[in-house]
Amino acid sequence: MPMVSMRQILDEAAKGGYGVGAFNVNNMEQIQAIMEAARETRSPVIVQASRGARSYAQDRYLYHLMLAAVELYPEIPVALHLDHGNTPEVCRSAIEMGFTSVMMDGSLMPDGKTPSTFEYNVKVTREVVEMAHERGVTVEGELGVLGGIEDGHGAGVSGLAHLTDPDQAAEFVERTGVDALAVAIGTSHGAYKFSRKPDRSVLVIERIQQIHEKIPHVHLVMHGSSSVPKELQDIINQYGGKIKPTWGVPIEEIQTAIRYGVRKINVDTDNRLAMTGAIRKVFYEKPEEFDPRTYLKAAREAMKKVVMERMIAFGQAGHAGDYEPIPLEEMARRYKNKEL
Repeated sequence: MPMVSMRQILDEAAKGGYGVGAFNVNNMEQIQAIMEAARETRSPVIVQASRGARSYAQDRYLYHLMLAAVELYPEIPVALHLDHGNTPEVCRSAIEMGFTSVMMDGSLMPDGKTPSTFEYNVKVTREVVEMAHERGVTVEGELGVLGGIEDGHGAGVSGLAHLTDPDQAAEFVERTGVDALAVAIGTSHGAYKFSRKPDRSVLVIERIQQIHEKIPHVHLVMHGSSSVPKELQDIINQYGGKIKPTWGVPIEEIQTAIRYGVRKINVDTDNRLAMTGAIRKVFYEKPEEFDPRTYLKAAREAMKKVVMERMIAFGQAGHAGDYEPIPLEEMARRYKNKEL
């Protein structure tokens, strides 16, 4: 099965009423962990690379690792997505590389930190939609501003500073033609999202319902949606780490959001925590160990376990064999004929 467009994966998720995890990758072990989890749970999957990942690993490495994943797991529908593209040029480079989906984050200026204007966001997102849809590639936009700064994206604001306005969301989608929209509802990037278990005053799940009612045919995306489980923090701290107490987005809140129209859920921090805890444990228990395969294998297993748990919780498990992949050329034809 070739890589598929993210639009197809999300359309199928909408039909089935489930969500799909989008997991960030920087190296081989992370891709292996995601693909093994997808196979064991029979899940379609979105693998995403941020600008930080692309500069860390280099595009060609990442792309060829993804080709290997598609070759080795032919039964799994996989979309390769650019996370937080900060300019149309960055999105274009990903499309030309072979990514099947891109995010144009016009909610921030090209520095990835300064909030932009609505008109600027519409302009750059529309530009990316036009070039991407010509090739059958999916586009995710963002409206509202997420807090936290990680990998150079996210404004240094509190989670509630710039929530997405439902009326503005409807206008944004109408003017840009995006396939998916990342919305700001109080989440933020990184491990330190909330200083206590979030309630509805800091995590405004109702806002998703209001936005979904305005734009029912656009797939909603939750960024900064790691759950930051205490047990993963505890493993790191037990073996010499210093993670301060923190709370992420509870799984049950994500499940509510999926019922309200969220189809893509971004998870990165949980996997980082799992891998780091596993590596620390190996170093602590076997201080004589120096073979990277030993500790990276443990890290890969720990990440696979987290990814499997999320795939089951989001409802995507069991849906890998539901549909035949639509080639990007066919998606391009459907965009051109306004069938999508």
